[in-house]
Amino acid sequence: MKSALRIIIFVIVMGTASGAMLTGVNTLTLPMIEKNEELKLKSAVLDVLEIPYQKDTLLELFSHNVKKIEKDKDVFFQGLDGSLAFTFRGPGLWGMIEGIASINADFKTIKSIKIVHQEETPGLGARIADSEYLAQFKSKEFIPKLIFVAQGKASARNEVDAIAGATGSTTALEKLLNEALQKNINAFKDASK
Repeated sequence: MKSALRIIIFVIVMGTASGAMLTGVNTLTLPMIEKNEELKLKSAVLDVLEIPYQKDTLLELFSHNVKKIEKDKDVFFQGLDGSLAFTFRGPGLWGMIEGIASINADFKTIKSIKIVHQEETPGLGARIADSEYLAQFKSKEFIPKLIFVAQGKASARNEVDAIAGATGSTTALEKLLNEALQKNINAFKDASK
């Protein structure tokens, strides 16, 4: 009976001490984590707006070259050239896909896309995040919608190559991008009125 009581007391003391330590570490590191997330977002926005930067000039360049526009839950980033960037998030084949897209000032062509998080199959679906793959989206029209076609067959102004062997991932990306582009264009136009 005494040994069971000792074990219970030990578990309670260790649990309390561990919980207090974790809470303390979380409190100490939270500002640093938030700062790193801010830098990650701002660098990705500069990337898709195609504004070159160095790590030491990132914050200054962002503040001088990007206007943040908020409407309800929507956040947009507008470059000096009128191009517009926004985040997108949705399901892929195996997990969430998160990224940032930018469109040109004409509001009908893509400027750039960057995938910041994905959980697709390494070597196959994960190639959706490769800069070489994403480069094909530049200047593609997304109105009425982007169309993913068999690899090597993209020829129209709104067609991009899918990834051979990664049909599920590219189908998910196609749906996600089309929904995000249309939703954000409409939300931005409503916010601008």
